Amino acid sequence: MAAQPGLYHAVAHLGREALFILRPATPYVCLGFHQDARQEIDLEFAEQHNLPVFRREVGGGVVYLDQDQLFYQLVLRRDHPAVSANKTDLYQKFLQPVVETYRNFSVNAHYRPINDIVTAEGRKISGNGAAEIDSMVVLVGNFILDFNYEMMSKVLRVPDEKFRDKVYQTMTENLTTMQRETGRRPDTAELTTIFVQRLEPLIGPLVAQELDTELAAEADRLMAEMLRPDWLFVSDRRRSEREVKIAEGVSVFKKVIKTPAGLLRATTVNQNGHLHDVHLSGDFFFYPMHRLRDLELALEDVPADASSILAAVRTFYDQYGAESPGMTPENVSEALAASV
Repeated sequence: MAAQPGLYHAVAHLGREALFILRPATPYVCLGFHQDARQEIDLEFAEQHNLPVFRREVGGGVVYLDQDQLFYQLVLRRDHPAVSANKTDLYQKFLQPVVETYRNFSVNAHYRPINDIVTAEGRKISGNGAAEIDSMVVLVGNFILDFNYEMMSKVLRVPDEKFRDKVYQTMTENLTTMQRETGRRPDTAELTTIFVQRLEPLIGPLVAQELDTELAAEADRLMAEMLRPDWLFVSDRRRSEREVKIAEGVSVFKKVIKTPAGLLRATTVNQNGHLHDVHLSGDFFFYPMHRLRDLELALEDVPADASSILAAVRTFYDQYGAESPGMTPENVSEALAASV
């Protein structure tokens, strides 16, 4: 298990192209790059049930991974002819082979922007994420053979058990599996073969190879780092749950809004009508990934009104060529302007 999240990170950091198709030997929990671990995960429950928790270098939300899911992890050079610069185009292109594979197994699947695959009834049956690591582009996703809804609902941090019951109910209604859709679990070897056949027209012939020493060593090194508390909690810089007045003209403020990309949590200090110590987190995707902190810094001392914030965010996006599919500068402004 330990090697699985480390493998695609390792191959990306080594600057090598690869496709991994695999299942974890034992369950674990994976946190999105821009999420706050303590806000998203019931860490006590995870520890009690021996569920390792990792923060990946890919955005999106918390996922529970086990043997009931088959994962694909595609790593390509940014200058690969098949790679689109626009991330929305990237998803649409590379998720088509996933859609076709599902259809091969009698699941009437469709691509739904930004990064989901759904059934004809609109139930999600595959979650996907993309990232840029060094000079490489990474796409990760899954074929959901079956799913442990109860365990996933217990892994998430929620305000009370009534809310957890609602999360469980919502998941069972909106997330489905190949078992539920077709009445059977496909053979994973056959599933892998069909997926590779659908993917090869996009990226060229794929040749199976043994895991080499260099890659294994790099994966082990990265896994050790991923287990360090300073990496797991790197985004948990401030966890205020509401507006708190510190002194006259100084308040700590937090707002959560839902965007097409996912939840956006904005926390900031409003000091005499200006933003300070801005923190943005959530299950969205932001590119270049490490520029999110730069955006937070760029908002330092910006007047805390919607037009000023929006202008600053737009300027930053233009300056750095930033992308956040499904989350617009207007969304960021909406979340932060509430601190007026």
